[in-house]
Amino acid sequence: MMKHVTGARCLKCARLWPAKPSLTTCPDCGGLLDIEYDYDAIRWELNRNTLSARRELSMWRYLEFLPVEGIGRRPRLRVGWSPLYEAEGLARKLGLSRLFIKDDGVNPTASLKDRASAMAVVKAEEAGAEVIACSSTGNAASSLAGNAAAAGFPTYIFVPSRAPKGKVAQLMIFGAHVISVDSSYEDTFKLSQQAIERYGWYNRNAAINPFLMEGKKTVALEIAEQLGWHMPDFVALSVGDGCTIAGVWKGLKDLHATGLIDRLPRLLSVQAEGCCPLNRAIAENKPWEPMEENTLADSIAVGVPRNADKALRAIRESHGVVVNVSDQEILDAAKLLGRTCGVFGEPAGVAGTAGVKKAVEKGLIPAEASVVSIVTGNGLKDTPNAIRAAGEPVRIGPSMDELLAVMERL
Repeated sequence: MMKHVTGARCLKCARLWPAKPSLTTCPDCGGLLDIEYDYDAIRWELNRNTLSARRELSMWRYLEFLPVEGIGRRPRLRVGWSPLYEAEGLARKLGLSRLFIKDDGVNPTASLKDRASAMAVVKAEEAGAEVIACSSTGNAASSLAGNAAAAGFPTYIFVPSRAPKGKVAQLMIFGAHVISVDSSYEDTFKLSQQAIERYGWYNRNAAINPFLMEGKKTVALEIAEQLGWHMPDFVALSVGDGCTIAGVWKGLKDLHATGLIDRLPRLLSVQAEGCCPLNRAIAENKPWEPMEENTLADSIAVGVPRNADKALRAIRESHGVVVNVSDQEILDAAKLLGRTCGVFGEPAGVAGTAGVKKAVEKGLIPAEASVVSIVTGNGLKDTPNAIRAAGEPVRIGPSMDELLAVMERL
């Protein structure tokens, strides 16, 4: 029995369903589901003082806000409670009052998606599943493989063939059964769905599994607590399928509903210029349409977002801002973050910060604003593009004369 969960409500038909661990979409109309809570009960049990006294420094610190029955085969990996740095130097460069960087690339498999995968492992056990499966452009896959391995679950993972080798290497090291599909992410997703239905595997696809967004939302809970409950004006993040931005907004609304924060920040949704179906829908005030996946930021190269409804709702409800960034702007942001903050992010991970820079330049974020930018993945996942951003090292022979010649040019 999940203590504070009241059910799972369909976004399309508004019907409330029992939040069974195997539930994905609405049994009636197929719509996406939202997990709902008894906020009065949470408020009665949880406050800022009780939280500050807790010694658990992981996403499980916020159990009252999570749809779990017990710890079960909860992964032994420490997921969450990633650092939040104040980036004073970068803020000055961008012309901002205050800027904070939330580095989720330090999670066990080096991405924010560990939060969803840790939840998937718990829910899979509650559902009595023996195998967990998903499709992914890379990070969800590696996070599932690692968290499942730590809990003793076998996994089947479908990735498009363009997935970076660093992420595929993680999958293989973690012992996943990896199916590389020579096609788009959309085709990969469809094939994974067919396989999941055929074999009865537990579905870790965050776009249609409502429990996984509950794991992702913990990044917002941490930001609020780490800032002493003083909310920033904006929270910026990269957007692909829409699950993460929807999860961040869900976490912020949970906090507001229980009185832990007294105001809600606005969201900055950042997509790549070559694949921006959600931002385009907001900017043009029309339904989203599929796009090609033309960006080096593989984790947000999603031309057919599966969580579009929740993502668009989050942006609109927060009176959010949308910005599209070029691949070069993403590479520049990776270098800027590294050289001012010492944070190494993959292309999709730094896209949010690229968007902050562009939004300030366009006057969409005022100079006096405070901003949190979430870095969603570590740069070691995509070293070819890191080298592309930063350049090759200087190469010389073992000669002092050659070194002196080089030093004159540096």
